[in-house]
Amino acid sequence: MKRNDKKEKGNEDKNWTQEEIAITAKEEEIMRLLWGGGKMSVKEMLNRMPEPKPHVNTVSTFVRQLEAKGYVSHEEAGMGYKYFAILPKKNFSRKTLSEVVKNYFNNNMLSMVSALVDDEELTVEQLKELIEIIEKK
Repeated sequence: MKRNDKKEKGNEDKNWTQEEIAITAKEEEIMRLLWGGGKMSVKEMLNRMPEPKPHVNTVSTFVRQLEAKGYVSHEEAGMGYKYFAILPKKNFSRKTLSEVVKNYFNNNMLSMVSALVDDEELTVEQLKELIEIIEKK
């Protein structure tokens, strides 16, 4: 099984900006599998997906799209490939949080924190920890 190797060298150390990260919901599902499970073949990813499972070719297409974007890379493993995330979960999480704040809290982080406090999702102890983190910066 021969394949054109389109992976970009050096993406592992890349500083990802929020503007560079563009992932569809289906691609995000693949990324979550790779962030949580490490190196996997397409078949292993498919086995970890909930029912109804997509076709193996569908998963393979999404993986190749992620690889073309530079978010995923691969290594040879026997007759196939093991894929792994290059895009750090932390970078994606920050972009997602930024979009939530922008789209649902008028681009105001204080409004989001206030909503978390109002909904009792954030405790007084956690707020104190947050203040300590801010003061250390």
